[in-house]
Amino acid sequence: MQPKLSFGSWAFSFGPFESAPWSFERLCRYAAEAGYDGVEINGFRPHAYFRDFTGADDFRELVALRDDLGLEYSGYAPDFHDVPPGVVDQATYLEAFEAALRFCDRLGISILRVDTVSPPSDLPPAEYEERFARLARTWNAAAELAAKSSVLLVWEFEPGFWLSRPSEVVRLLEAVAHPNFTVLFDTSHAYTSGVAGARQGAHPELLAGGVTEYARLIEPYLGHLHLIDSDGSLHDEETSAHLPFGAGRVDFPSALRALQPSLDTLPWWTVDFCFCPTTERDARTAVPFVRSLMEQFAPTSAEGRGDSVAV
Repeated sequence: MQPKLSFGSWAFSFGPFESAPWSFERLCRYAAEAGYDGVEINGFRPHAYFRDFTGADDFRELVALRDDLGLEYSGYAPDFHDVPPGVVDQATYLEAFEAALRFCDRLGISILRVDTVSPPSDLPPAEYEERFARLARTWNAAAELAAKSSVLLVWEFEPGFWLSRPSEVVRLLEAVAHPNFTVLFDTSHAYTSGVAGARQGAHPELLAGGVTEYARLIEPYLGHLHLIDSDGSLHDEETSAHLPFGAGRVDFPSALRALQPSLDTLPWWTVDFCFCPTTERDARTAVPFVRSLMEQFAPTSAEGRGDSVAV
């Protein structure tokens, strides 16, 4: 069957919505009414921060909301800002990671998203290699823990965090070397990193084939997909601006074609309107646009890596 369509809940809590974020209930009702099949949960307060959920009673409202609206929870993006995996010791990171895994287990969520947390840095070679090795070891251990819970670990690279050059992304995926550690391909981040070379210093690593070439590079490691447009600009000079479909320069058909056949294994495609001030309007029109892409590039009978399990 075709993948299901999800909406990233951070769109109504970061950037222009940060001063007055939507409640999780409000955005879920919006997503259901707009035609999405699920919501990808932003694990930052005021949404579902995993450390606020310690017992079965804490989850009842999330389960009831999901069931009432006929939605699913497609993935979880926990707040790990206090445990950057390339900096802290492995035990410290894994303690937080296991708590986030328990959150996923409670809700039957089968995808957990991580990033390097640390900002881009021009590190001395020895420190770079030490941090890189620590990160690879830590995420290998995390991927093994996630596998035991039937949760796929997906890493989202972006210019706002350390390691976004195409060669670095591929190198880390190879270094972690765990079948349960995959990459989250965000079309906006791929453009700002691989085409614009954002936050890569004086000597950016640019791909002549743009987002499509980036897609070919990571296709064997693909675990999850975020779709949104980009013109190469940054939000607050930190990370990729996310533009409504058609407002940027991403060639979606070409990129999606390059992601096959790994694209065929994905149970979810997520629309990511992070930092976009016109989300309330444009996330509605995104539904028919992305579903038309699904009709062209997603199979109608392939089995994915596993949908969310009912609680």
